[in-house]
Amino acid sequence: MTVDDQTLGSLEQKNAGGKILLAAPRGYCAGVDRAVDVVEKALDLYGAPVYVRKEIVHNKFVVESLSKRGAIFVQETDQVPEGARVVFSAHGVSPQVHEVAAQRHLATIDATCPLVTKVHREAVRFAKDDYDIILVGHEGHEEVEGTFGEAPEHIQVVGSPEEVDNLVVRNPERVVWISQTTLSVDETRQTVDRLRERFPALLDPPSDDICYATQNRQGAVKVIAPLVDVMVVVGSANSSNSVRLVDVALESGVPAAYRIDKAEELQEEWFEGASTVGLTSGASVPEILVRDVVAWLQERGFPTVEEVRTETETTTFALPRDLRSDLKNAGQIDVRPHARRTAGPDHTS
Repeated sequence: MTVDDQTLGSLEQKNAGGKILLAAPRGYCAGVDRAVDVVEKALDLYGAPVYVRKEIVHNKFVVESLSKRGAIFVQETDQVPEGARVVFSAHGVSPQVHEVAAQRHLATIDATCPLVTKVHREAVRFAKDDYDIILVGHEGHEEVEGTFGEAPEHIQVVGSPEEVDNLVVRNPERVVWISQTTLSVDETRQTVDRLRERFPALLDPPSDDICYATQNRQGAVKVIAPLVDVMVVVGSANSSNSVRLVDVALESGVPAAYRIDKAEELQEEWFEGASTVGLTSGASVPEILVRDVVAWLQERGFPTVEEVRTETETTTFALPRDLRSDLKNAGQIDVRPHARRTAGPDHTS
């Protein structure tokens, strides 16, 4: 569902004084919700400690909350004691990481988002067909590292249209692009357009690689940004999709946009002279952090909250097979066919 012209006109008329326009959808996507649930259920089932390679999702609050419950976060697989249990983050890992885990006899739980797994499979397929693969993404991001590791001899990473000119391919007639799932839709389109100028035979991936949640959150910001004086994005600095939301807000016409991890980082001078504030959160952000920002703003002259919904999300992902099987054997999950995954009562959300 999209916001129609009548709704936009109504919002513009109401856009006077002390109001928060709250983006919907916002916060947790299905892959993040599943990954956090994986760690929580693993802790409940197996007991602490459960090791997690990298941050399970890119959010400080989530990582700190899970650490308090007994999760131990490590940077590399060889930091996990031999024979211990380790969870791979939502961003995915390369085959080399799986190999190290096997060598160390680790019990692994793969919490990779299924949409990231889809991109991995695309990379493997195109490498098998001997294409040069252009991975549009941010060098050093964990998701990009994992995808690159599927076919390092075939993949080159490009982070912007300007970098396209530096590419060297074996055969311009056999080039395909894939992308990181959390990019700006518009920025990715610009990069792909530049790629197509250089390589007219450029092949598209079989389906859109940028995840539905990233697109939906950016779409909501595009609707709200022209209607507000200030946009606040809740999300951590290493969250690619959160950082992109700030960019999208500014590109969509808001005079000022700020990214914060938590309400305590807000500064009163940001809102001087403002009558309407836009508020959203990245796909790895629990709703409790948004509620804290709303409370902070309400205490400072923005009492009215109006939600602007541009899409309704219903996607959920099942738990990884091995964890689901162990939970089933322990009688801890609904075993009916097609039963939806449900988080525990103390789920970090």
